[in-house]
Amino acid sequence: MHSEPALAQQLRRPTLGQPIERLEDAALLTGRGRYGDDLGVTPGTLHAAVLRSPHAHAELVAIDAAAALAMPGVRAVLTGEDAQRWSQPFVVGVKQPMRHWALAVDRVRYAGEPVAVVVAEDRYLAEDALDAIRVEYRALPAVVNIERAIEADAPVLHADVGSNVVSDRQFAYGDAAAAFADAPHRVALTVHYPRNTCTPIECGVVVAEHLPGDEGYDVLSNFMGPFSLHAVMALALQVPGNKLRHRIPRDSGGSFGVKQAVFPYVVLMCLASRKAGAPVKWVEDRLEHLTAATSATARLTTIEAAVNAEGRVLALRYDQMDEVGGYLRAPEPATFYRMHGALTGAYDIAHLEVRNRVVVTNKTPTGLVRGFGGPQVYFALERLMDRIAVELNIDAFELRRRNFVAADRFPYHAAAGAVLDSGDYAQALDLARAAADMPALIARRDAARAAGKLYGIGCAAIVEPSVSNMGYISTVLTPAQRAKAGPKNGAIASATVSIDLLGGINVGIASAPAGQGHMTVCAQVVADVFGLKPEQIAVNVEFDTAKDAWSVAAGNYSSRFAGAVAGTVHLAAVKLRDKLARIAAAQFDCALDQIVFIQGQVMDSRQTERSQPFARLAASPHWAPALLPEGMAPGLRETAFWTPETLAAPDANDRVNTSAAYGFVFDICGLEVDPDTGRVRVDRYITAHDAGRILNPALADGQICGAFAQGLGAALYEEFRYAADGGFQSGTLADYLIPTACEVPDPVIVHMETPSPFTPLGAKGLGEGNNMSTPVCIANAFADALRPLRDVDDVRLPLTPSRVLAAIGADEPAAPASMARAAAPALPAGDGLALRASGVIDIAAPPERVFAVLLDPVALAKVIPGCHALDVIGANRYRADVTVGVGLVKARYEAQIALSEIDPPHSLRLAGQGSSSLGTGAGSGTVRLESSDAGTRLHYDYAAQVGGKVAAVGSRMLEGAARIVLAQLFESLGRQATGAVPLTAWQRLRRRLGIGAKEHA
Repeated sequence: MHSEPALAQQLRRPTLGQPIERLEDAALLTGRGRYGDDLGVTPGTLHAAVLRSPHAHAELVAIDAAAALAMPGVRAVLTGEDAQRWSQPFVVGVKQPMRHWALAVDRVRYAGEPVAVVVAEDRYLAEDALDAIRVEYRALPAVVNIERAIEADAPVLHADVGSNVVSDRQFAYGDAAAAFADAPHRVALTVHYPRNTCTPIECGVVVAEHLPGDEGYDVLSNFMGPFSLHAVMALALQVPGNKLRHRIPRDSGGSFGVKQAVFPYVVLMCLASRKAGAPVKWVEDRLEHLTAATSATARLTTIEAAVNAEGRVLALRYDQMDEVGGYLRAPEPATFYRMHGALTGAYDIAHLEVRNRVVVTNKTPTGLVRGFGGPQVYFALERLMDRIAVELNIDAFELRRRNFVAADRFPYHAAAGAVLDSGDYAQALDLARAAADMPALIARRDAARAAGKLYGIGCAAIVEPSVSNMGYISTVLTPAQRAKAGPKNGAIASATVSIDLLGGINVGIASAPAGQGHMTVCAQVVADVFGLKPEQIAVNVEFDTAKDAWSVAAGNYSSRFAGAVAGTVHLAAVKLRDKLARIAAAQFDCALDQIVFIQGQVMDSRQTERSQPFARLAASPHWAPALLPEGMAPGLRETAFWTPETLAAPDANDRVNTSAAYGFVFDICGLEVDPDTGRVRVDRYITAHDAGRILNPALADGQICGAFAQGLGAALYEEFRYAADGGFQSGTLADYLIPTACEVPDPVIVHMETPSPFTPLGAKGLGEGNNMSTPVCIANAFADALRPLRDVDDVRLPLTPSRVLAAIGADEPAAPASMARAAAPALPAGDGLALRASGVIDIAAPPERVFAVLLDPVALAKVIPGCHALDVIGANRYRADVTVGVGLVKARYEAQIALSEIDPPHSLRLAGQGSSSLGTGAGSGTVRLESSDAGTRLHYDYAAQVGGKVAAVGSRMLEGAARIVLAQLFESLGRQATGAVPLTAWQRLRRRLGIGAKEHA
């Protein structure tokens, strides 16, 4: 007990645990953030643009870059030959002969795969030069879904592997076979978790420089870790780790996991710099990001439970297949094995069987997306728990309560190895139910159903892992393979705290924040240790592999900040405080345990007149090291390294504790489904969290709200769509829909705290939980809403209106008459994005004159928008050089155009097909002319199929562009027929708005 009551009172006022304002925000809100694209570059830095494959699967026959290299300002073109000369394929997480180069070498395996890099004096020149590169492809059959990929006759992506199943492992814990044989009930379910992604405000940024004398590389990028991938990059570049300096800027406009996917472009830009002989900068655009950055792993799961009469789950059986895209790219198969030890979730289930298959398809490689592994596991497990409740007629909440790990069993050792550190899951369920006011929520559902509406209530329970065991991925290897490779485990975190010669405290961490508030929380941690205010602490979150203390586990991922990074900052601060305390005790001639740090003072707690300002005491060792206590080394800088003792390597029986700490989330959702439109509206959402010790409640709630918004997007909006040929069709935010503030309701957040015994501050992660729990909670509520109509077990996400109406068994509502489409001709053969357009336009010239223009190649060249040249190659057949621009995409096509079914001056058919470095296109349609009072009324009906990068912009933008292009074409036709001058901008705008012309599409 302290002798001074006031002093004791002051010591009980920590800032940690308080919702203080973020220290980062002053710079961010005034436009002084330091993002990757904001930072200055070395004079002479060049700019890169990436040429990407329009095909999902094709042999790469030849690349001709001569025309691009001849363009002014173009300095170099990097191709697969250069990649083979200066690098090697990325290492693969399974023992398979799969070769993934930074650039395509022999074939392309997904639409958007990098094929070449143009380096020029500015980005505009580089982009223009992409059109001049000629690439010859030989198209191959593509495989785009899991079921097809595993068939015996499916196209094989990697011939040396010989199969699209690149890993197949089976695991058994306990005696699941006996449990299934004896159980009175067996409940099974097959579920699909789709591809989706994250959409950070800031896309990828890389600035790379080859250092020729050093034969090393210096890189700045907004990569967020894990820094185990630093070794992957160095190995690919064939340099030692210390020859790849990687720096991270202070600010990042979001990541949510996906910025780990910047690492292949780090290697790519290093090679581009080597080829160009100058530093190279690359900034990813949104189309590139959506098309080719990364994706959440799609999973097909068949899950089965053995259940006793009371609803207790005795055993689980998983058959899981992960679809990882064209390559198994590091750190995959992380999505599979991050959750492996915790496959039984929050439940006390002793017996478990698992089969994991990793499957490649012709899609973008997958990687870390917020909560990776968790959404896939819990969508299966929590849908299964709901099916058990339905089939055994047990309340869904009560079923979960019966199966929860009991509060007195923590730390609980799960069947597959997870050590669930602390919790009281039943209490969290009760808190969530109380916050939801369940009687009122049930009454709300009953009233809605009585009124003929569809209303459902769903719940979900998850454990949220944080601070990943770096050895979990090695579970994909057999015990024999692991023994040969050597054990891997741990989650080493590091932090440095130092005091400068004026007594200021500086903190450095090995984490790359993306908006979570790292600076604020670290300042709170250190301020409490030294008795200062958070604003007195300087936290440096810029990261440099050449200067900072870091480890294989460094980075900002897997919710490791609160448990590992902030905890290690605390350990480093305590080490430094203890050193200062020894200095103060010697000066005050008192016992060490009497020294306290409080309100900017260091004092003897028993004789408070013995005190010094913190800054003076902390500065003196710099100026007078001779006055240090005997035997004390000079210097006021401490670096701490920490790793949890519970994180061992996978054992011989494949058990592994995959994370150091496990939070708990229990969600309740009430939602309404409109049976007429298929719209799903979340009416009430309650989320209860136990994340151990809460370090800053305001930041914690911000993370929960962000994860909830992302989980809502996965449940209702976000979806990567692919054509049958593997063409990507969600390349803009017009087709990849994400929820805005208008669509996201405010969740009711409930907290409880059971500190973790395994982290320095007792904290656990909470930034990913709702991205794991919300999709399945909404799916369960949706299934409950439909239950009065039908019992739906296979709920497919996202719950788009068309998908909802199909689940209900209703037809989509007819479009209003004003939006009805005229019958369009059949689409040309192909697997790209289908477009149809039809309309009517009046031309002030007789049909004969209009028809004559269509048959005159000189006049027709002036009619076709973007036409550079039109050469006659046969009767009514032409070769055209045409530039087409759609949104972000501009492509120069070599096209063949043919006129047929010619009936002058009444009608003809116009058909064309073309190709470019960005994709292919084909179209066919009719043009019909009839006399009118104004001259000619022209009717057109057109259908087209487009593929490659052009198709990636999605149907909404393409359909709008098609209307504009056709309007331009027929306006030009009218001008040629009448000899009129071009329309003014105002006239063109009136036409496109439908004023003075009729058209629809």
